[in-house]
Amino acid sequence: MTTLARPPSTSPRLRTLPGVYEPQHDTRLLAGALQREDIAGGAEVLDLGTGSGALALEAARLGARVTAVDISWRAVLSARFNAMRRRQKIAVRHGDLASAVPGRSFDLVVSNPPYVPSPCAWPPKGASRSWDAGWDGRALLDRVCDAAPAVLRPTGVLLVVHSALCGVEATLDRLTAAGLRASVTERATIPFGPVLLSRLDWLRERGMPAAESLEELVIVRAVPA
Repeated sequence: MTTLARPPSTSPRLRTLPGVYEPQHDTRLLAGALQREDIAGGAEVLDLGTGSGALALEAARLGARVTAVDISWRAVLSARFNAMRRRQKIAVRHGDLASAVPGRSFDLVVSNPPYVPSPCAWPPKGASRSWDAGWDGRALLDRVCDAAPAVLRPTGVLLVVHSALCGVEATLDRLTAAGLRASVTERATIPFGPVLLSRLDWLRERGMPAAESLEELVIVRAVPA
């Protein structure tokens, strides 16, 4: 059943430098999925595109050993600061997705990549880099799908959150082609935010489901086939 997602908890509030994605509805949805996985007792978790570090910190709170990665130095600094403030131990690395952890594998990989469709063919620099993801919203999402098998252990799990605007079946097909068994485990509906509202005409021209000004978020869970 599709539900209306509520805003994430902001107590205690995470701090972010300008241009770093702040925890929102999608963060809360993925954190809930993370809580339902068995990661206590030192499971190794990789957070790809950590941003504020919210998901990495939640995994650490649950008892996992966590490595968080982001290509933005501001995100790396924000995540490190938040870890220090929350007194949680996580390793935060600067790098481009899985290339930041060469030769390593993990029990759980989580990712909340930029996925907002944009009139720009490729993600720009600046603040919008944390949400814009090319004309179809898949510039980073496809790369996460392709990279996941190499960093997942044989019994590992991948959890990804994104908008249905950028294609749910495309994600499932991509993960299947990469050698994983994938399914949608949760859906939630939220109102369009300011960015999507500003692009309503463009989204409609592209045939994307924007008539109701509501966005469906999905959690995709994948395991090695």
